Amino acid sequence: MRLSRFFLPVLKENPSEAQIVSHRLMLRAGMIRQEAAGIYAWLPLGFRVLKKIEQIVREEMDRAGAVELLMPTLQLADLWRESGRYDDYGQEMLRIKDRHEREMLYGPTNEEMITEIVRASVRSYKDLPKILYHIQWKFRDEQRPRFGVMRGREFLMKDAYGFDIDEAGARHSYNKMFVAYLNLFDRMGLKAVPMRADTGPIGGDLSHEFIILAETGESAVFCHKDLVDMPPPGIDLDWDGDLQPLVDQRTRLYAATEEMHDPARFEAEAPEDKRLSARGIEVGHIFYFGEKYSKAMKANATGADGVDRPIQMGSYGVGVSRLLGAIIEASHDDNGIIWPDSVAPFGVGIINMRPGDAAVDAVCADAYAALTQAGREPLLDDTAERAGAKFATMDLIGLPWQLVVGPKGVADGVVELKRRATGERHVVPLTRALEIIGG
Repeated sequence: MRLSRFFLPVLKENPSEAQIVSHRLMLRAGMIRQEAAGIYAWLPLGFRVLKKIEQIVREEMDRAGAVELLMPTLQLADLWRESGRYDDYGQEMLRIKDRHEREMLYGPTNEEMITEIVRASVRSYKDLPKILYHIQWKFRDEQRPRFGVMRGREFLMKDAYGFDIDEAGARHSYNKMFVAYLNLFDRMGLKAVPMRADTGPIGGDLSHEFIILAETGESAVFCHKDLVDMPPPGIDLDWDGDLQPLVDQRTRLYAATEEMHDPARFEAEAPEDKRLSARGIEVGHIFYFGEKYSKAMKANATGADGVDRPIQMGSYGVGVSRLLGAIIEASHDDNGIIWPDSVAPFGVGIINMRPGDAAVDAVCADAYAALTQAGREPLLDDTAERAGAKFATMDLIGLPWQLVVGPKGVADGVVELKRRATGERHVVPLTRALEIIGG
């Protein structure tokens, strides 16, 4: 992509309404634009990152055996009355009526709808287990939307729902999602710590939040330090085998959100030099709630013993749009965003220091072609901006690599290569620069 053709409305000044780093940098980098309180338009740069995150989530869900579908944003109020949640959910639910006066709502979550879908076709244990998921926009009418995409009213969510014939199967599905979450967050350059959490309005008796540590985190968290540096389980797993040891490895050490924190237990279970108290950002939440919805909505299946019983269920959410803010909170400096390679909107920023110079244009064209061929998704700054403005923009938008091509370097047969995360620079021939990038 040529920057002269791209839509990138960067801001030079910090927006006064932005209270945290991620909100400020997303506005400055031209990733989002607020259209109403807690509601944002996703501009091209932000949308590219959003799709990268969505694809990683999709790949790890598929790897764990989940099956994708897509449910609508609008739901019938009668479904929520079946579960008993319609009146209980509160003012966060956006309630509407269509032209026929049918009561509807803009879905804040999908437990009721997915239960209705499954009960219509699942009759026997032979149809189970199933984990179904979708990636869809949600709406929760927050009283005080703030912090940009971290606490917005409209947000993109991956929610998966597990269906099993018994508790043992449901807990295995829970473990699949627990392990898959560790892998998917790692792929985004995040160290996510699973912590026991309150089940809230979803319900159930088993729940973990996946928390990344950040100074601007929304709540206090407490954990054993070893959990922060524990490597991910890895993708080469027997997903149908026993995953409990992998879960136990991470849950036997103390970790809890503020709501679930037990100071006495923390002191007893974690040596003083291993106690970590910090701020955290929730990026995923998983629940096992058993019969809470299937019993109320009569979603039953016949077991191998011939007995008809409510299906055991679980719910597994990842805040896809929220993750953009979380990644920025965890990875930035004074100059702007530092994207991990896996989710960066473009892999390499090529900076043409003198557009119109035939020799410089030719080297830029060669670099652009080679990087495109290698799948590195280059962004070529071919604008007439001053050098300082070009460098500032590239640092702000945080592409992993910057390739600087100027007339003096071209005359000497070299380009300058900068790694955004470390600031490390190489002045080398273009062929060597492409090797270093991996192009």
